Amino acid sequence: MAEMPFEKIDDYRWRIPRSFRQGMLVPGIIYADDRLLESIRSDKSAEQVANVASLPGIVGYSLAMPDIHWGYGFPIGGVAATDTEAGGVISPGGVGFDINCGVRLVRTNLEAKEISGRVENLVDALFANVPCGVGVGSAGTLNNAEVSKVAKQGARWVVEQGHGVDEDVLRTEEEGCLEGADSSAVSPRAVERARKQLGTLGSGNHFLEVQAVEKVYDSKTADAFGIFEGQVTVMIHCGSRGFGHQVCQDYLQHVGKAMKSHGISVADRQLACVPVSSREGQDYFSAMASAANYAWANRQLIMDLVRGSFEKVFGGSWEKLGMELVYDVAHNIAKFEKHNGKTLCVHRKGATRAFAPGRPELPRAYADVGQPVLIPGDMGTSSYVMAGTERAMKETWGSTCHGAGRVMSRHAAVKASRGKSLTRELRSRNIIVRARGKRTLAEEGSYAYKDVNKVVDVVHNAGISRRVARMKPLGVVKG
Repeated sequence: MAEMPFEKIDDYRWRIPRSFRQGMLVPGIIYADDRLLESIRSDKSAEQVANVASLPGIVGYSLAMPDIHWGYGFPIGGVAATDTEAGGVISPGGVGFDINCGVRLVRTNLEAKEISGRVENLVDALFANVPCGVGVGSAGTLNNAEVSKVAKQGARWVVEQGHGVDEDVLRTEEEGCLEGADSSAVSPRAVERARKQLGTLGSGNHFLEVQAVEKVYDSKTADAFGIFEGQVTVMIHCGSRGFGHQVCQDYLQHVGKAMKSHGISVADRQLACVPVSSREGQDYFSAMASAANYAWANRQLIMDLVRGSFEKVFGGSWEKLGMELVYDVAHNIAKFEKHNGKTLCVHRKGATRAFAPGRPELPRAYADVGQPVLIPGDMGTSSYVMAGTERAMKETWGSTCHGAGRVMSRHAAVKASRGKSLTRELRSRNIIVRARGKRTLAEEGSYAYKDVNKVVDVVHNAGISRRVARMKPLGVVKG
């Protein structure tokens, strides 16, 4: 196979030309600096960028963020938009198995210096109150009718059960509910997996993190977001659990079988896709939207448990503690969005929406500063709040990075951890960690990830999102 050509556009953009491979309909664009590009060369993710560029109906570019790494079909960190009126396709591999894995950030009125002696008690309370880990279910079980309501209504259903307030919904991407969801497009197996997992964190890279705001870069935007230096914040990272995984598994089979009838062939079978307008495409979107709504409901319920944990430890209501939702963003999703007057199906897989000021989709409070963009690091490094930009709207369909991005497989990370005590190492840096198992910690060590500071530098300097604040971890709960 020919060596991958990377044509340097500027210090933060690299082009894969259409001439690299027959069948590419658009060029690929990778956002990276020289150092990050070296790690990208080490896996097959750039090949996947080229593969995605051959999808029917793709417009603009096949895009990759600096946290790109190898994934199923699409690279993780990949973005692609297809024209719904020109035979554009939808691909389950362009969303992934963890549908609407995403992040929400909760602010507080507390300062890190106020709670320095109580972080361990707080982390213990979170670990006790929020179900986490492989196979750990929620305190209650939904019946099938309730699963259907969650799939249709998303975060709003949880709020209506008394677990939150209207403002939470308004500060969630899509107001916590993607239109077009229909649980009749979901298999009985997926419904069964959904019944016992609402309000659970899961495992892998999912986490709860108590943080301190270490630095504010943009005071105007930080003020609009309710963020200040020294403040305690909480980041929640999880998705649709087994429900979303089952939806993806089911539709990879359905879509894969349907491609031939639509005359579609792809560079990689993992890119199985069908026209958005087809019956199979509509069914997949309805099922995917159902799982996305479940994920928003899941994070809403977890936030309610987090608020309760703070109330228990600090002895006041969450309202008095100032525990307002800053925002909630999806990382793995396909959505219909208007760009340049056209309706596009935008796939973001390991990428964050980063809409500019003035977009009607934004909460009124953020209309003048842009959408909050939440970029978690790993459990031992910084996380960031950024904001969407007009340049992102022009270049990336309003998209940016989603985190640090892996540089090691989970198996390799476990091998690299041998002889180390990550819990002890993190405690020596004043970070308290609780986890269900040692293997999860080993898989998620800082050595397994790119430097999130470098990733954020690239997207900031490229202008597709801008730095607002940086947080450091105080305590982490892992599955």
